[in-house]
Amino acid sequence: MSIIIKSPHQIEAMKEAGRVSAKVLREVGALVEPGISTLELDAFAETLIRLEGGIPAFKGYGGFPGSICASINEQVVHGIPSKNVILKEGDIISIDTGAIVDGWVGDNAWTFAVGKISPAKQRLLEVTEKSMWAGLDAARVGNRLRDIGHAVQTVAEAAGYGVVKDYVGHGIGRNMHEDPNVPNFGQKHTGIPLKAGMVLAIEPMINMGTDKVKQMSDGWLVCTRDGKPSAHFEKTVAITEEGPLILTTETEHRRPVND
Repeated sequence: MSIIIKSPHQIEAMKEAGRVSAKVLREVGALVEPGISTLELDAFAETLIRLEGGIPAFKGYGGFPGSICASINEQVVHGIPSKNVILKEGDIISIDTGAIVDGWVGDNAWTFAVGKISPAKQRLLEVTEKSMWAGLDAARVGNRLRDIGHAVQTVAEAAGYGVVKDYVGHGIGRNMHEDPNVPNFGQKHTGIPLKAGMVLAIEPMINMGTDKVKQMSDGWLVCTRDGKPSAHFEKTVAITEEGPLILTTETEHRRPVND
């Protein structure tokens, strides 16, 4: 494992990639409504990333064809945008956006309601977001890596949900995926020590039913095995001596779990 520690200057430089990624995610999310295709969302995202001075981080990454990942209902992650995938009232959609600015990568995701959704889906979104904030709040000097996953897992499993274990968060910097992997589960006080200068993408993937998932035939899309809905939330965070610093935001802030 080779963890790249970022200097305060480098963390400062990463904020612009984070800002662009966050803005794009927010504005794409505002377009989510019944009748729109995921390809339309993708085209808008790519245009905005480039207008903001960035490069789509996902497009061409490992051969991925889209600028966003768009994953609906039982789809967990890595959904390929398509003109044939039309959002319907009551769906939920996870949108993952990433931008490269000056060689640095910002990566974030959010799960949006399409029109009016069921109370069960609304609860899934709320708990998954809460679990993300719990994980972010654990990204502190003095904690260990598995404290992040333990915090996520505690919130999600208390609500009766399955925590995806086959896909995890990751370090991030000049490459989208760097060491270490950041699981969304784990035993407290285990794993490598967290140090100032680590930058992590923390991204709970939480299922309404089983934690088991399957990869589909396109080699990208991942779905729940039982067909029940899944939610996905993600932010890029720098570990600093002053506490967690969210980089994928349009305005700088540090935020603990229950703000």
